[in-house]
Amino acid sequence: MNKAELIDKIAKDAGVTKTQANDAIDSFTDSIIATLKKGDRVTLVGFGTFSVSERAARNGRNPQTGEVIKIKARKVPKFKAGKEFSTKIASKK
Repeated sequence: MNKAELIDKIAKDAGVTKTQANDAIDSFTDSIIATLKKGDRVTLVGFGTFSVSERAARNGRNPQTGEVIKIKARKVPKFKAGKEFSTKIASKK
């Protein structure tokens, strides 16, 4: 499912226009991104938790030359599915 298909589904299920559904999705993602940038986490009970993880600097290899390269430390987004979400995906319903 891509964003356009998700917008169609939300608009249909919620009885709102596609524009309103798009605005809701954009607001949702923008809010999560802003919260993660501040270093906080977003927890949606029953769904999961969005957080930021720190990756340490490390050495890697250029696969073409075999040369050792330095990979800088960085922050990466992380999602951990909640128990209810995981259970629903695993069930055959």
